[in-house]
Amino acid sequence: MIHKYRKTALIEAEQFTADPKQVFKYNIFPDDNGTGFDYFLLTKEGNMKLNVGDYIATGVDGEHWAIAPEIFEKTYERVD
Repeated sequence: MIHKYRKTALIEAEQFTADPKQVFKYNIFPDDNGTGFDYFLLTKEGNMKLNVGDYIATGVDGEHWAIAPEIFEKTYERVD
């Protein structure tokens, strides 16, 4: 039988702007693609491409991952 589940863990998140402070804070590494930079975030699963405007989420164990804005806004609700 299929059941429905709701996420219950709180996360912290901020939108990525490519600000050097964010790049340093999250250990993001930029890669010059010839016309600008591609950004990569180190996650538990390996390197994850990060676009300006994506959200950087931080989980309960301090892990980070990127979430596209349209998915983030459908999935998460601000609580502070």
